[in-house]
Amino acid sequence: MTEDNPIEGQVLVLTAAKASVGGKRLPDLVAEARRAVEPRADELRRSYECVHEDDVRVVFLAPEDFWVDVGEDLGWSRREYEAVARAHAEQLLRVGRREDRLAEFETALDLREAVVVGAGSLE
Repeated sequence: MTEDNPIEGQVLVLTAAKASVGGKRLPDLVAEARRAVEPRADELRRSYECVHEDDVRVVFLAPEDFWVDVGEDLGWSRREYEAVARAHAEQLLRVGRREDRLAEFETALDLREAVVVGAGSLE
């Protein structure tokens, strides 16, 4: 994780291996997404279920197509917003493994999308 990104470095490496965007491009996309989404953190808290919160990150479950809409606003290709959505989902699954909530989060991702924001964005 970098200061610009509440998603762990190992998650980015895993996502880059599976995504159709270059490994060097993915961290930039995720950081761009963070800059677009974090100013809306209070709105996210009011509108969507918060499924995890710690000192580093807060994870919400948003409706399907959340990342499509963000990507369209930012002028991204389908591959780019899918890669960002995958990075956020992988971060949620990593949290789920740590907290013994993996099955719960996998099921949630069948219907919704993970949105990870930095914990400081909600202060």
